[in-house]
Amino acid sequence: MTEVLVLVDHVEGEIKKATYELLTAARALGEPSAVVVGPAGTAGKLSDGLKANGAEKIYVAETDSTAFLDSEVGVLAALIEAKSPAAVLIGVSADGKEIAGRLAVRTGSALLADVVAVGAESATHSVFGGAFVAEAKWNTAHPVITLRPGSVEIEATAGAGAEETVEVPAPAGRVATVTSREPITGGDRPELTEASVVVSGGRGVGSAEDFSVVEELADVLGAAVGASRAAVDSGYYPHQFQVGQTGKTVSPQLYIALGISGAIQHRAGMQTSKTIIAVNKDTEAPIFEIADFGVVGDLFKVAPQLKDEVTKRKS
Repeated sequence: MTEVLVLVDHVEGEIKKATYELLTAARALGEPSAVVVGPAGTAGKLSDGLKANGAEKIYVAETDSTAFLDSEVGVLAALIEAKSPAAVLIGVSADGKEIAGRLAVRTGSALLADVVAVGAESATHSVFGGAFVAEAKWNTAHPVITLRPGSVEIEATAGAGAEETVEVPAPAGRVATVTSREPITGGDRPELTEASVVVSGGRGVGSAEDFSVVEELADVLGAAVGASRAAVDSGYYPHQFQVGQTGKTVSPQLYIALGISGAIQHRAGMQTSKTIIAVNKDTEAPIFEIADFGVVGDLFKVAPQLKDEVTKRKS
């Protein structure tokens, strides 16, 4: 069976959930092969998780290079030439988009960006905020496909996980280098795209100070905090927590929207959530169109009551 290359997204020895989704999606095209690029010792921390989720091969490309994303592109390009895979799957993220674009240009591959499903001969795009579904076919032997997080239900299937060390090519010409890294301080809350519960606030929260009502509810639920574009643009919350078409895509088990009208831009980033609860004073707010449960009311009255009730149930 032809193999499918899956670039592993990892942070400090932890595999991001999107990688497991990629391994599941890859099985529609062939045999999943995980590609691990990172400092020495990285693959050893990740191999068990990759094997448990269907990686038949694990290509280990360990390097101390500081070239910005060039190692990932170089390794994938070399594997395409050597292995002729059916496709290359990469998660949609800031780095993933950059790697995919560079790789497609370097290898002359078709690029299918931000897809939500992969088939044997085509990929599915959800466009215009989910208003339309488009099918796209590739016309090269090894398409580069970026998959939107939360689009695929993970199906854990054991794989052989046979490791193979691959060489990291030297940078191709002059490249940007990373001089230092400053980790984002996120506190004790789960990472937004990884969380099973997300509580988001919108313009209706009213101010940065009042965003505490969102944080307090999130904390009793063990949830991540999100924000709409309107809230971010108004300076209520940092951009790194923005949910939507120009922010992050989430697909938690539970999504609570406080004071979010539900513009199409926001809905595109959260409408695949399993259960959606919306709280808004406007009975005509578009968010109610996709909500499983809706509360027409003042979020500053509803959210504290919900927080208190959850706290009682937990005690």
